[in-house]
Amino acid sequence: MTGGLVGSQTPLADRFDLALVDLDGVAYRGHEPIDGAAEGLTAARARGMRLVFVTNNASREPESVADQLTELGIAAEPSEVMTAAQAAAQLLLTRLPRGSKVLVVGGAGLVTAVRAAGYVVVESADDDPAAVAQGFAPEVGWPQLAEAAYAVGRGAWHVASNLDLSLPTARGFAPGNGSLVGAVRAATGVTPDSAGKPEPTMYDMAVARVGARETLVIGDRLDTDLAGARAGGYIGLHVLTGVSSARDDVLAVPGERPHLIGADLRSLLVAHPEPQQSAEGWWTVRGASARVLDGRLELGRGATSSVEDEVDVVRAACAAAWAAVDGGAELDPSSVPELATALAHG
Repeated sequence: MTGGLVGSQTPLADRFDLALVDLDGVAYRGHEPIDGAAEGLTAARARGMRLVFVTNNASREPESVADQLTELGIAAEPSEVMTAAQAAAQLLLTRLPRGSKVLVVGGAGLVTAVRAAGYVVVESADDDPAAVAQGFAPEVGWPQLAEAAYAVGRGAWHVASNLDLSLPTARGFAPGNGSLVGAVRAATGVTPDSAGKPEPTMYDMAVARVGARETLVIGDRLDTDLAGARAGGYIGLHVLTGVSSARDDVLAVPGERPHLIGADLRSLLVAHPEPQQSAEGWWTVRGASARVLDGRLELGRGATSSVEDEVDVVRAACAAAWAAVDGGAELDPSSVPELATALAHG
């Protein structure tokens, strides 16, 4: 597996037998559907692709997540949901004996996961917890953050379900768990261990749960979903329906680059051409082309009348930019325009 884009001559749903699908920004946005999500996943399942929904959200029970997906036209069972709460509980087990006290700061999903792992859940630093497990929940406020800070300040192990700074909602981007964890870190000076993406823990757990011949990771965030794919040795598909943009793809550092790029989850149903380099230094994907000359990105757009045409421009731009940067050349970020803007956010 290289550091660049890869191609697939067959539709992804035919090539990969398991997809690990992020939720917010991929399958839905807040409580709203995303165009193409139900259509793409339903058709992929019909082709034999199995799905596990893997989310950095630790606030909800798998049953609640599965119900929401089903209501949005994406049939799902609780056993097909892997949450950061479950990953956090798994991380606790690596060094904390069952029966230990754990102060949980978060929602019902994290409480359930920590209890299921065999720990005693407490709510106060005065209960002398051995660890603090912190995950996002809308109801988390200053009193809970203060208890976490008191406990961590007294030596409790701080475990965060994830470190996402923002959370996509139907109204925009709201503070995520990473922002709330930052308050505890600022108060204590202690950096927590994180169980969520970009650590590949959840991906490995999901694959171990269901087994797979070849696994595809699907996400909207380069710094979590796609970085986790790279870290875990999985092929990663970036869909342009959430946090990270097409321009972010072009400027991505090697450890956060996607292997594949699609407009939305309908990209599971098509082949993905691999960029090719010409003798003149242009990188081409069907009718789209790009190169880096004197540190600036140049685009040679063909007809961009379809979604795939727009994505081909992104693919060519990524291939040209990454090859230049990896070869030691400079790339002026100001030369990289916003790409595929018509596709952003469905």
